[in-house]
Amino acid sequence: MPATEAAERQRLVIIGSGPAGYTAALYGARAGLAPVVITGLEPGGQLTTTTDVENYPGYPDGVMGPEMMQDFCRQAERFGADIRWGEVTAVDLSERPFRLLVDEEVTILADTVIVATGASAKYLGLANERRLLGRGVSACATCDGAFFRGVEIAVVGGGDTAMEEALFLTRFAAKVHLIHRRDALRASRIMQQRVFDHDMIHIRWNTIVTDVLGGEAVTGLCLLSTITGEESVLPVEGFFVAIGHRPNTDLFRGVLDMDDLGYILTRGRSTRTSVAGVFACGDAQDHVYRQAVTAAGTGCMAAMDAERFLSAEAAA
Repeated sequence: MPATEAAERQRLVIIGSGPAGYTAALYGARAGLAPVVITGLEPGGQLTTTTDVENYPGYPDGVMGPEMMQDFCRQAERFGADIRWGEVTAVDLSERPFRLLVDEEVTILADTVIVATGASAKYLGLANERRLLGRGVSACATCDGAFFRGVEIAVVGGGDTAMEEALFLTRFAAKVHLIHRRDALRASRIMQQRVFDHDMIHIRWNTIVTDVLGGEAVTGLCLLSTITGEESVLPVEGFFVAIGHRPNTDLFRGVLDMDDLGYILTRGRSTRTSVAGVFACGDAQDHVYRQAVTAAGTGCMAAMDAERFLSAEAAA
């Protein structure tokens, strides 16, 4: 890292944007902490790849994901948050002030840090999967299921997440095709049984998805049997990828306590991490809910925790 003599010092630096990061910035700014937000390479996070958002309070007619993130950003800036495009590429949290390296060349010193780096859905890596993301391809049934009322859709995966997604989607879809590459599911026995017992879910065993079809929206899937090698086309209007999420926390491995999946562990009912003065919020520490509204809530908590930490330190 560059020498500390040339580094600026901030009371609060937020790593990452999205609902968690921008909400932390809003609350931090209103608390007088003049937070600096380093947005990451995808400002706004996962919601920038989402079209219609209908389940966030305050938007009764729905809102486009990128537009909502712009609203979040503008509101934080209104109260004095300093939003900077860039990526934190290295951290030194061994002593305070903490040292953050941005874009491998600029060092910022921080009295407190909020980690809001989010998580990324795992995808199959198909040619048209990303192109049709938000236009029939989704990784969140809770977010997008209601857009597929009365049509046939497909879910790929074999774990508990895939079972939960498939079961949830039966509330809307005419039929749910569950596609799994093996002849047995990885999900817990109780979740498997719920899927087996549901007459709207049809399981396609020993099958992989080789491509997603459609021009402006999903119209079907190309399938391949792992047993016979037979190829087929499955007409569907929605395709949900449920093979897991990956928290964007590699930067903090060996630095902050994490679970086996890489989600940052926080203490008790707070956002405090294993390093005093460092807080975590949003999908970087939440592998259960993964919703914009819950991420925003923990962003608020993180900013309040950081403000209380600094106030207690000043009073000591």
